[in-house]
Amino acid sequence: MIKAIFFDLDDTLLWDQKSIKEAFVATCKIAEERYGIHTEQLEEAVRESARELYASYETYTFTQMIGINPFEGLWGNFLDDHDQFRKMKEIVPTYRKDAWTQGLKKVGIEDPEFGRELAETFPVKRKELPFVYEETFKVLENLKKNYRLLLLTNGSPDLQQTKLTITAELVPFFDEIVISGDFGKGKPDPGIFQHALSLMQLTKEEAIMVGDNLMTDILGANTIGMKSVWINRNGNKRNEVNPTFEIQHLEQLYPLLDKLQDS
Repeated sequence: MIKAIFFDLDDTLLWDQKSIKEAFVATCKIAEERYGIHTEQLEEAVRESARELYASYETYTFTQMIGINPFEGLWGNFLDDHDQFRKMKEIVPTYRKDAWTQGLKKVGIEDPEFGRELAETFPVKRKELPFVYEETFKVLENLKKNYRLLLLTNGSPDLQQTKLTITAELVPFFDEIVISGDFGKGKPDPGIFQHALSLMQLTKEEAIMVGDNLMTDILGANTIGMKSVWINRNGNKRNEVNPTFEIQHLEQLYPLLDKLQDS
């Protein structure tokens, strides 16, 4: 009997990829107006520089474990009480400036001061552009009538709370919110799933995990023998990780859960 549903946040309920994309578009437009650079060309160059730089820092292993990607580093402040987050807080101002400055350089523009300006613009644009999937609120409202809901998200507590602050309507749906940076390890570590179950006083048979990432959400649930639902909106191919169920839209959870309750 399923009593609770665990939801991932980014690209499951919040459309984070679109928010990041639109923040890039808005920021790169400023460069297009200044220098006539093609926005997509600059975006690709900055993304590439960000990935390269991000992987070069001593905090990289930690960010991999907690689940913080390079583009979150371009706008997060990491005001968290943890040594590694404190290091990230020190690193990110330079990281942002360098990612944008090097991106500009890749498209033929040498202008560090403008790089700094763009680096400061991007976080502002990202906060102005929070996208939530159109069905998210309706589905959570319906499920809340019959199930307890838990949010299980990888990331910096400060950054994930920022995302929840700018989409505050999400928060009341959840009985518990578990953020990997608070716990100390991220999905797919089995410990964070066990922790979430214990908070809700549930067994693994009484909860189901819904998420978009096979290597974190689904693998972690599978590891502890918990049922999993992969939300695959873009028709991605499966790898070696097999979810219990696969859906393309959150509303497909209704018949699936009904079937589980009847079995």
